[in-house]
Amino acid sequence: MSNSNLVSYTKISPNKSSPRNHAIDTITIHCVVGQCSVETLGNIFAPTSREASSNYGIGNDGRIGMYVEEKDRSWCSSNAANDNRAITIEVASDTKHPYSVNEKAYAALLDLVTDICKRNGIKKLVWSENKSDRVNHKNGCNMTVHRDYANKSCPGDYLYNRHGEIAAEVNRRLGAAEPPKPDTAPTGTLYKVQIGAFSKKANAAALEKKVKAAGFDTFVTKEGTLYKVQVGAFSVKANAEAIQKKLSAAGYSDAFITASSGTAAKPSAPAAAKITEGSRVRLKQGAPTYTGGSLASYVYDRVHVVKEISGKRAVITFGNIVVAAVNVDDLTLA
Repeated sequence: MSNSNLVSYTKISPNKSSPRNHAIDTITIHCVVGQCSVETLGNIFAPTSREASSNYGIGNDGRIGMYVEEKDRSWCSSNAANDNRAITIEVASDTKHPYSVNEKAYAALLDLVTDICKRNGIKKLVWSENKSDRVNHKNGCNMTVHRDYANKSCPGDYLYNRHGEIAAEVNRRLGAAEPPKPDTAPTGTLYKVQIGAFSKKANAAALEKKVKAAGFDTFVTKEGTLYKVQVGAFSVKANAEAIQKKLSAAGYSDAFITASSGTAAKPSAPAAAKITEGSRVRLKQGAPTYTGGSLASYVYDRVHVVKEISGKRAVITFGNIVVAAVNVDDLTLA
């Protein structure tokens, strides 16, 4: 049984069980809760009083350390059965929610997990949002998390929300094909979750930063005159729906799923599809505010300008003064 040649620092911890009693078939990713180096992590695992270790650690500079050889079981996930079959990896992270990791550490994580899979004959990584699948290794699931076995937030929402993405990228590198599923679209179609569309790039960037800080894999794409803020890219629609649900729980109730072209996966009302920031619009008679409030009667008799659109929420102005936030479906082009 070999170890990764990506390792640049080794400090073997006494906190281990040798040898492991199960073949390696699982990956368990942890967050350190600290933007530390591989040397610092090695020092943390050195005392026997610590009673903790991991097979590998990734520092905030992207370097990889080894603390327990792969032939041995680390003491990492609060579950002996899991750690006997898993390679455990600690990744340097922020110290507070969502425990984000930087780009160097994330890139190194992808490289390390790919290397582990190749050497141990793991032909495909399978992630599941279902805890029962994970802890019981059902439906092919071979990725687990610390929070499954203990009252902890580990690996933090930043990494937890990226497990599907990690599996997809590693599988791409391994050449593992995604089997067809009933709700998948034709080959090449990707489902993304959109949370906003702006005519000004700065507004899109501000929302992108905010959503990233909440632990979601967020990016901005320009289509036509709009900068669209989107999360994830999934070949299986169910995965996009799971992220949409999480975004809604995080306060982004306007999030909706788009196809690879960036158009909505489900048709929107024709008027809503044409209205963008800067559009001159009228509000349908009797329409409420976005939160269900009432408006003065004269609001329905004049033309407004759309200042901002995020999902179904549109902010309308009159004379450069904000009037209200309304549902974009309640607007018609003037």
